[in-house]
Amino acid sequence: MPDIEVSSVCEEGYTVESDIDGEWQLVVDALGEDGPTPNQVLAADYASCYIPAFRVAADQHDYDDVGRVAIDVGADLDSDDDVESIEFEVRVEAALGNDATPIAELAEDICHVHSALRDELHADITVEDEAF
Repeated sequence: MPDIEVSSVCEEGYTVESDIDGEWQLVVDALGEDGPTPNQVLAADYASCYIPAFRVAADQHDYDDVGRVAIDVGADLDSDDDVESIEFEVRVEAALGNDATPIAELAEDICHVHSALRDELHADITVEDEAF
């Protein structure tokens, strides 16, 4: 049995309803009319994976609690509506100083979505500490 099971169906048009592990429902619409587009979901999923990875990385650098962490994601599309680039602006409540870059880089190694993307789609990440 696989670790993740998703059942997806499209009755008509371009809206796909997915049941994830029998617990979660997700509606994705290629046209963005009935739900987020696949590219929007990808951008949100990447950020949703990176934030916990950032917390784990900070913990591994002896920061017990970095407080609030927020990401603004920017994704650019090419002429075929394929994601061409992704940028993260990470804001962290804690003062990280010189540790911000090593923590951000370790978080990339920990983030499963980052690992799944081709290299040219890895987020260009900037971190602003003491942001809240």
